[in-house]
Amino acid sequence: MAGETPLMIVDGQGMVVQWSHQAEELLGRPAGEVVGRPATDLVIPVPAPGGGDMERHRQDALRDVAEGAAGGGLRVRPMLREDGSVTWGIFLPPANGRVPGIETAVLEALSAHTAGAVFVVDDELHVVSANTAAQALSGASARQIQGRPLTEVWPLSSPGELEHFLRQAMAGGTPAADHVMRTDPKNDPQHSHTVSVLPLPDAPGAVVVAHDVTGQEKERRGVQALYAVRERVGQTLDVVATCHELVDALVPGFADIAVVEVVEPVVRGEEPPLSPLGRDVPLRRAAFGNSGGDQQARAHPVGDVRALPFPTPYAQALADLRPRAIALGPDTPWLAADPARAEAIRTSGAHALLVAPLTLRGKVLGLLSLYRTQRSGGFDEKELALTLELATHTALSIDNARRYTREHTIAATLQRHLLPPAPPSQTAIETAGLYVADDRGAGGWSNACALPGARTALVVGEVAGHGIYTAVTMGQLRTAMDSLAALDLEPDELLARLDDTMTRLARERRALPPGDPLCRLPLSATCLCAVYDPFTHTCAIASAGHPPPVVAGPGSSTRVVELPAGGALGGAEGPPYATTAVTLADGEVLAFYTASLLSAARPKDGTSETQPLERLLANADRPLQDLCDDVLYRLRIDALPGDAILLLARTSPFPADCVATWPLDVEPTAPAIARRHARRQLADWGVDDDTAYDTQEVVSELVTNALRYGAPPVLLRLINDRMLTCEVHDSGVSAPRLRHARSVDEGGRGLFICARLAQNWGIRYTNDGKTVWTEQALPPQHP
Repeated sequence: MAGETPLMIVDGQGMVVQWSHQAEELLGRPAGEVVGRPATDLVIPVPAPGGGDMERHRQDALRDVAEGAAGGGLRVRPMLREDGSVTWGIFLPPANGRVPGIETAVLEALSAHTAGAVFVVDDELHVVSANTAAQALSGASARQIQGRPLTEVWPLSSPGELEHFLRQAMAGGTPAADHVMRTDPKNDPQHSHTVSVLPLPDAPGAVVVAHDVTGQEKERRGVQALYAVRERVGQTLDVVATCHELVDALVPGFADIAVVEVVEPVVRGEEPPLSPLGRDVPLRRAAFGNSGGDQQARAHPVGDVRALPFPTPYAQALADLRPRAIALGPDTPWLAADPARAEAIRTSGAHALLVAPLTLRGKVLGLLSLYRTQRSGGFDEKELALTLELATHTALSIDNARRYTREHTIAATLQRHLLPPAPPSQTAIETAGLYVADDRGAGGWSNACALPGARTALVVGEVAGHGIYTAVTMGQLRTAMDSLAALDLEPDELLARLDDTMTRLARERRALPPGDPLCRLPLSATCLCAVYDPFTHTCAIASAGHPPPVVAGPGSSTRVVELPAGGALGGAEGPPYATTAVTLADGEVLAFYTASLLSAARPKDGTSETQPLERLLANADRPLQDLCDDVLYRLRIDALPGDAILLLARTSPFPADCVATWPLDVEPTAPAIARRHARRQLADWGVDDDTAYDTQEVVSELVTNALRYGAPPVLLRLINDRMLTCEVHDSGVSAPRLRHARSVDEGGRGLFICARLAQNWGIRYTNDGKTVWTEQALPPQHP
């Protein structure tokens, strides 16, 4: 076939050394006339005696072939002779009917319109051409990179790997695709590309196409990390070996540096502590892995045992069992709390940190810390969720390795069951809390309880002393407070009854045998109770020897609420507790705290500051949890005398379409009118027929009682919140009571009917009368 045998062969000096039969037929020159002569004589006119016209004809024939008039142009290839010298073969194009220049046009179209970077390289991997994307990838123009090695113009983390991949594909003559390469670590941020190679069939070289797959590669590495952890972590029943398995599965694919620290008793096979983890509990650095070699900076060696610095994200992750993704920089405030880690972070160039607790069923087994250096991107929300799943699997594997279990200690059990859960937010009030426990076992607590009528009770208290007995007393008081709050009492009356409970507990303690050391320990506690009403925007507050709350408004305005002095719970006889009403605007933040937090929040320079929370809460427009974390990072933990507790509550307007109020005339038709109001409003709210019918019966009975036994004015209010609440207010002071009427009695069944139809009912007394209320459960709303 045409193109397989060279038309002629020219040596390095340009002399014709071989002339084919095809050349004789095409150009009309015998081999003896051409071989040994310069190749330029074939196209440049040279005077010849007696043969001028014939010579010009032969030269024109060769020129026609070279210019494509008789076959589509000539091709030149280097050819290696047996003696090692290089000659040049001149070939005719393949006689396959292709349009001259179509290969070049296809290559140009590919380079211009493909989404990736396209390099054309020769057999020595030098760049012949590059499209616009390839020039941008190289950071240089086509003129600057032409003729240079591809591995030089495109900086990669492993240039030798790319060269091997290209030469292997070109040697085999078959395309190779989707080989992942990463840019040089010096580039920030590092990118990943898939490289495909298309060897040129009729020329020495190849087309190299690179596509940026940094995002896809990041997701792929996450999936691979999850698969590796599930496959490799948990193969042994050794805690330290399991930690090394986790590090090997995550580095370098998912993170550049990984540190696993395990609670010291867990390494010995003992029961792991419950959350929140004490600040003095030691953790053993069980495993360390990095992609920077043995010279990578470390804060502490593997095997080192020490407590986590506080306050830092490491300790906070073990306090609330929530993972955190944090950007690292020279101005990160908590780095000052741990100079050793700060220096290691700066030396390694880490710019992103992800800390995840290793926890199982509320027990803390350890901490996983992942870092990324300047050559990798930060951690996103998907990776945060993925890391939490990895940590859960690892925690289960570590717990399986801890084959020998022990009974929970009494202190740990009390800590687990007596500490209140995170305060839930209500419709008209958002809450968030901070709890820093004293390792000696103090007695602080806080809570937020939903009350009838869309109101919320906020409570913070602290039992004096430390140890297990203090924790027990705290649990008793918290339970009593929750029970009393359900009675819908005013804050001052609630504290008075709680004081009775405390006095009874103190009396029982004094009655213990003289040999019991507990009988000589004093019993005292402070408490602050508040009830917020979103309809009047008032917060009724009473204090039993507790620090007053702080109100932070929008912007930077703060104020301390002035409260009457009240004695501590269980103390000597003193003035009765008094309630103070405070008006709160929508968006204001009410801060409750313990005295221990106040002591730890004062400046470290020793300057006197009466109320440091006014400074810390100056910018209260931020999310409440951010405010809590900001206060935490500024605490002086070494000056913490007890539990540091902060409870924040931000007010918001109650939805106007979820409440309806009607004044009622003192007339015999008032119950019927009230039923009609209720029926229409419940229909607008989409309440089911059964609940609506029961509510109308309740409204009728309550309004009838208010007309018969109360005093005007009479007010009806329906509230559609977590429960369906019906309230009837009148100015009377007589207390209604539940009666069991006989079968022949004509009345006395009103409250009995309400009690049977409602889930809960009660009476709330105010300065201008009383309110009788009921609560009914609403069926779940299906989308």
